[in-house]
Amino acid sequence: MLYKIRVILDAEEDIFRDLAVSDRISLEDFHIAIAQSFGFDLSEMGTFFAANEEWVQGVEYPIVDMGFEDDTVIMRDTPLGTLLNQESPRLIYVYDLLNMWSFFVELAKIEDREPSEPTELLFSFGTLPDQAPEKSFKSERSSSMDTDDDPYSGEEWNDDEFGNEFGDGYSDDFGSLDDYSEDY
Repeated sequence: MLYKIRVILDAEEDIFRDLAVSDRISLEDFHIAIAQSFGFDLSEMGTFFAANEEWVQGVEYPIVDMGFEDDTVIMRDTPLGTLLNQESPRLIYVYDLLNMWSFFVELAKIEDREPSEPTELLFSFGTLPDQAPEKSFKSERSSSMDTDDDPYSGEEWNDDEFGNEFGDGYSDDFGSLDDYSEDY
């Protein structure tokens, strides 16, 4: 089967690539195709995540088994068609796990024929920025937490409240480390 797939950089600007690939290629070959289509030199690792209709990430498919989980399935052992199909048309792809270049991968069309090449760049739109777009991670708890309910905010929380009640002889009032003697 021929898959036509759109890969979109998670950024404010429109930057995407349209690829035609065989459903039989491995996720590792798909990783290479995506990375090359955006101009990456493949010097960094990448990973895929299954995603639902709301782009919530699910199971991870890394390029190598890092030994964190017993049942890790790596990219080279996963044919693209077993993960990406009409019932599950979305993936999240992350290139360079330090800088987190994040991409939305969506199956646009399936054709009942084999492609002439295992992977082919059909269309390229936009230029990749010099640096990965910044990510802000928020948990539901922190975004819905009212600062009035935070016991550690405001005047209720005062460092002097605890003072030096244990009589340890140390003071927080110093100008530099030179103020402390070398005698222990």
